[in-house]
Amino acid sequence: MNETYSTPPPSSKEKGGIGYVLLWLMGVPIPLLILFALLRGCA
Repeated sequence: MNETYSTPPPSSKEKGGIGYVLLWLMGVPIPLLILFALLRGCA
């Protein structure tokens, strides 16, 4: 009865979202994060 449940690894999109949240918590303004996301997405 020893079953282990593995969760799939987070996708790169989820990892990026976590990074943006951490930057926001450190005090980076949201408009700057949005601008950075748009510039990064277009590259």
